[in-house]
Order: sequence, then C-alpha cells, then structure tokens
Amino acid sequence: MPATEANTDAVHTPERLTLSASAIEITREICDIESVSGNERRLADAIEATLADAAHLEVIRHGNCVVARTDLGRAQRVIIAGHIDTVPVNGNLPTRFETIDGHEYLWGRGTVDMKAGVAVQLKLAAELSEPRVDVTWMWYDNEEVSSDLNGLGLLAADRPDLFEGDFAILGEPSNGQVEGGCNGTLRFELRTRGVRAHSARAWVGDNAIHKLGAVLELLAAYTPREVEVEGLVYREGLNAIGISGGVAGNVIPDEAMVHINYRFAPSSSVAEAIAYMEELFAGYEILIVDASEGARPGLDATIARNFVAAVGAEPRPKYGWTDVARFSALGIPAVNFGPGNPLKAHADDERVATAQIIDGERALRAWLSGN
Repeated sequence: MPATEANTDAVHTPERLTLSASAIEITREICDIESVSGNERRLADAIEATLADAAHLEVIRHGNCVVARTDLGRAQRVIIAGHIDTVPVNGNLPTRFETIDGHEYLWGRGTVDMKAGVAVQLKLAAELSEPRVDVTWMWYDNEEVSSDLNGLGLLAADRPDLFEGDFAILGEPSNGQVEGGCNGTLRFELRTRGVRAHSARAWVGDNAIHKLGAVLELLAAYTPREVEVEGLVYREGLNAIGISGGVAGNVIPDEAMVHINYRFAPSSSVAEAIAYMEELFAGYEILIVDASEGARPGLDATIARNFVAAVGAEPRPKYGWTDVARFSALGIPAVNFGPGNPLKAHADDERVATAQIIDGERALRAWLSGN
C-alpha cells in the first residue's frame, strides 16, 4: 500500500484538554475547537480522551455525547449537563480577550452559549473525586438544531438508566443566576389561499398575500402574556419569523404563508398552546411544524432550594426553551445555571465576562463539595 494511503487509514489520536488550567483557559481551548452543530466529533473525542484516565469516573460514549459519572454510593445523584455544539461561526474564531469598561471578556463563538459552562463542568468533573452527591456529567451534541437530532434526547431514548437523578443543572448562560424551568415553544405555518390571475386583470383573481394583512396586524398588536408559575413570572411571545408567497412578476398569487413562533409559559401544555393558537387564528389554515413542552421551575424540591441558597442566587424565569424541559418531563427538577449573558448568545460579538466563569466555578465547586 502506498505511504499516502497508509497515512489516511492511520488510527486517529484524539487531542487532550488541559483541565489543570483555569476554567477561563479551558473555555478558550474548547471554543477554539470549532464544533458547529454536526461537527462535534473532534471536541467529543477530546473530552472522552481527557477524562478516560480519571479513576473516579465511569466514562460512556454515545454518538458524540460523552457521559462521566461517579458511583460513590451517595444518598442523592445530581445530573449536570451542557451542550458542546454552537451555531455557525461568523468571523468570531479564534477567541481573544477584550477589556471593556475595565472588565475582562473572552470574545468568540461559543463563549456564552455555552462552552464557558461546559469548561466549568469539565474542570470540576476532573478535580472533584469525592463530591457530597453522586454526579452524572453529560456533554452532548446537536442542541442548536432540530429536536430530533438532539444528543441529550437520543441518549435518554437509548439509555434511560443514565437519567436517574434527584436534581439536574443545565449550564446554559444565565448571568451566573439560577433560572428555573423554561417556556415551551411552538412553530406553525399559517396559509392563506386565493385564485391565480394575470396581474393586469387582478379583479378576476384573489390575492392570497393580501389576505395575510389581517394576520400581520394581529401579530404586531399582540401583547405578550405574563404568567406566574410557582412564584416566577414567564413572559410569552408571539412573532412572525418568516413569510413566503408569490408566483411570478405578473401573476396574482393563489397561496401565501407566514411562519409563526409562539413561546408559551410552562403552565400550559403543547396541546393547550395549539388550542390557543387555533382560537386566536380561527378560520385560518394552520400546520404545526415543531413543538416542545416547557418546564415548570422545579424549585420546590429541597435539593433545588438548597442549591439556590448555596450559590446565593435569586431565582428567575427562563424565557427561552432549554433542555431542562427534557429533565422535567422525566420527573427530575432542573434549573439553568451558567456564566454568560443570554443576550450575547449567537451574537457576532458573543463574549463572556471572565469574572462570571470564575464565580460560576467557585459556586458550583462549593455546593458539590459541601464547603
């Protein structure tokens, strides 16, 4: 076999992460390993290889999802999870440090959503060999894309035994605060129908695009509901996120569609959200294209209350949908807790305050170690 062919078939040796470094440096290291959804293998390989020698952890690989767990016989088990994929890069890698108004930031894709949280988790997973609770760490792929590809969902379907736990923490960016539960989300297509005609004789046709006018007016005038759930107030949202229609420059269109996203409070089910949209848009043709249940705050569990008190946070609602909903559906109370301002998630100037990374590591370390 020619040498070039032999090299092609050589065994891939995964790189190792430097988990002895600061959580800030680990954040930079894993952000600079590009892992846009669908391209997580290199980072998953690095995580698996780095933790393989940790004697206190059992490491399990499932696709591009890596699980590491302790088995110390503790009375309670906590699941701590984070996704390793990002939205597409747009000139914001490699990472760099910035100073703004005297505060240091790490700038670049994934710093907020959510590799700073993952970096904190990786460092603690490697260093805490005797946590006061058993811990199942989960790092998974394809969170930023279609729900059917979500690595956490696929893991839950194939290995439900790994989801035994009393409490779950998702490292989504929350400005270092505790955000309970999450809104549900519903996406649907609303269509109007008409009759095609030559635009020079429009009166013999029926313009489907014009019929969307009333729908757009309703959306523009809609006042989002604020719904209190277990002491937290969730703000809903109803917005057009896409629109299409038209046949040609001289044809009256016979079909038009507006794509709508409804974010609903976790007090409602998907079925109730659909019923509300059908009532609001009565008389229109609606096709549901995606739906995910929300998650109630889950802060009434004793272990959840203890966590909130230990990290010194005031619980807030999570307006966006996150994978806490998957844990909630399994009966596991779950919260979002991670460094980074959610408003900078997916932004071209995505950046995380380095102080939040250190504070997040300190708080989570203290709670897990009981100090």
